[in-house]
Amino acid sequence: MVSVIGTSRSGWGRNLSLAVSSGNGAKRHRGESGKGHLKAIIWTMILAAFIYSAAMVLPVLINEYQFQDTLQDIARFASVNRRNNEQVKQAVLAEAQKEDLPVEAEDIKVEGNAGNIHINVDYSVTVDLKVYQWTLNFHPAASNAALL
Repeated sequence: MVSVIGTSRSGWGRNLSLAVSSGNGAKRHRGESGKGHLKAIIWTMILAAFIYSAAMVLPVLINEYQFQDTLQDIARFASVNRRNNEQVKQAVLAEAQKEDLPVEAEDIKVEGNAGNIHINVDYSVTVDLKVYQWTLNFHPAASNAALL
């Protein structure tokens, strides 16, 4: 049984929709098979997974950026403060511990000669995404160049 619902004043017009009546009296519009709802649910789940992943990974990336900036400051002022390689290494280790980074003393390499300091740090952070363990490897480096 097919019935016309919602005709406009002119009789034949814009607001025509066909409804199919099933035997139990419920009316379903054409194209309402549920596929659109399934797509919306899937895209919502994908969006939620992306937001969750970003919320877990972004703090780690921000910490690495701040640590990189601090390394540059340490390298820049190491020769001005007349620090030797071991003192620079201890300053880097203290900064890493302050920012809760998994950096050990053997992960830090400091090379200094004639006022030039090169600092290299290698460390990894594992982010638990509940369904996947993502290991991010970082290799921040900083150096200064003496003016003379």
